[in-house]
Amino acid sequence: MKKKKVILTLGVIALSASLVTAVFAQQPETSPGTPEQQVLSVEGFTNHEQLGKKLQQIAKSSQGKVQVEVAGYSNRGREIYKATVGHGDKVILMESEIHGNEPTGTEALLNILKFLGSNSPEAQKIREEVTFVALPKMNPDSSELNRRGNDLTWEEVVEDFPQLAGGEPTWNYYTYQNRFFDYASQPGFDVNRDFNPNLDYVPQPEDFPGNSSQPGWFITPESQVVRDVYKDLQAEFGKVDVFVDLHHQAPYYEVDGTDDLVTFSISGQFVPHPSTPEGQKYAEYADTYDYDFARQLNVAVYDALQEKGNSNINLYPQGLDLPGTALGTFALNGSGSVLFEVRGQTHSMGQKKKGELVKAVERGLYGIINGVADGTVYDIDPEEYESIPLTEGRRL
Repeated sequence: MKKKKVILTLGVIALSASLVTAVFAQQPETSPGTPEQQVLSVEGFTNHEQLGKKLQQIAKSSQGKVQVEVAGYSNRGREIYKATVGHGDKVILMESEIHGNEPTGTEALLNILKFLGSNSPEAQKIREEVTFVALPKMNPDSSELNRRGNDLTWEEVVEDFPQLAGGEPTWNYYTYQNRFFDYASQPGFDVNRDFNPNLDYVPQPEDFPGNSSQPGWFITPESQVVRDVYKDLQAEFGKVDVFVDLHHQAPYYEVDGTDDLVTFSISGQFVPHPSTPEGQKYAEYADTYDYDFARQLNVAVYDALQEKGNSNINLYPQGLDLPGTALGTFALNGSGSVLFEVRGQTHSMGQKKKGELVKAVERGLYGIINGVADGTVYDIDPEEYESIPLTEGRRL
């Protein structure tokens, strides 16, 4: 993967879609509940330059307990940072900003890294049981442009993979332009459709352009970096026990029967179970796929938030078949995988809700971290997952 020139530009305020939105559409709808003219400031969220400085400060303050390194580079040459803390044999990998306008997870991960690197007795106990790895901003080009897609042309992909010359661009390639997006002058890909359960997959022309229910291709530098981090952890520890992907959901949802807004949605289901007729195409992963553990982790999140009074937490729509997502890929490879989908996005929530939502994400993540560290998550009945309210309220 070649290193490319750094281009530090800020793009237009971008409007994005939820995890299952048909992102191949050339003119996506604006987010329900967001005034059409509304454009809010993203100042106050950590940008790429600030992230490097904050991570180095956390590493310094931790006196070496938090280790920060560059795991790789984005297409435009920006560092993709990896932070590691702890030396336990249970591995938790978390990432944020696979979509660049979904930043509350980044703030939550920075706060967690600061705590886990402290001298707190509780943090010390966690470090003894867990190896915690964070990719706080895994798609920095997208983040700097404040949009969903990265900054990569199909021509650059073909340059890296000459066997694709003459083929069609992938279905998740953005080239449209409207008042919110300028993918016409700076095309890009939805990186969260570029993963493949076969971690050694090499792009093949017959697999293009693909579709949303098929695996991705590892054609973006950003997905390649995440894959390599995952494979390195597998090689060192045998498996990655937990994978968490931190997102935002563009629509606002009402809780059924109320006027309350869903704070965020969670999920542990991204592909059909390999043992079902719908999941037979994933039969080779039947021995590694651990849906029960994913459900236990989600219940741990839900319980942790309920204990703190965060009641408006719902299940994300179920029945998904998305092997090209990081969550689908790593779930099939044996990780208990958890999706966080926080309400709103940078364009629609501004600063007013930032602190509240970041704190809610932190509380949910500590439900996972503490549950894995002390072992209580393994005692949860997976069937409790089915009792978490499903997001069926109307979109606003």
